[in-house]
Amino acid sequence: MLRVALTGGIASGKSTVAERWAELGAVLVDADVLARDVVEPGTPGLAAVVERFGEGVRAAGGALDRRALAEVVFTDPGARRELEGILHPLIRERSAELEAAADPEAVVVHVIPLLVEGGRTPEGFDAIVVVDLPEDLQLERAMRRDAASEEQVRGRIAAQAARSERLAVADLVIDNSGDRQELLAEADRVWAELCQRRAVTKS
Repeated sequence: MLRVALTGGIASGKSTVAERWAELGAVLVDADVLARDVVEPGTPGLAAVVERFGEGVRAAGGALDRRALAEVVFTDPGARRELEGILHPLIRERSAELEAAADPEAVVVHVIPLLVEGGRTPEGFDAIVVVDLPEDLQLERAMRRDAASEEQVRGRIAAQAARSERLAVADLVIDNSGDRQELLAEADRVWAELCQRRAVTKS
């Protein structure tokens, strides 16, 4: 098994890369998906979040009101750390279960937006791949994608690790400063490198 961490900032193109790799045979373990799963109605995760942040982060139907929660944690670093302290252990536990169920010879890709921020141990992966782009382009794409203001997006970018911090832990970098087709070509290039590493490991 080759264990790969895929990370990048907001609107960096991680999802596009992950989807491409899934088409090519990767087993995806997506932290964003798991982050939603662990706070579904009736879960201990949701109960812990509501206990800490109040009923105001619960929607009328009982589910988590993600927008209300985001407004709290994106403007308060201490609150964000507390939220991460609740969610990260639950996400890691579920990630481990999914990985254990994968084919022993698979390329397992952990999509972890907050790899650097979450204190994950880079040495725990066979490769760390960062999807990278200039911050001004990241800002533009995030504003367009999320229909958000510049101030809102800048706040989200500031809440994440700096571009230099992500690049410092990268084994491989995918450049997303071009269009979608160029991103897919970059994803294919790095996938080929990962498959080559797996072949070396197997031999």
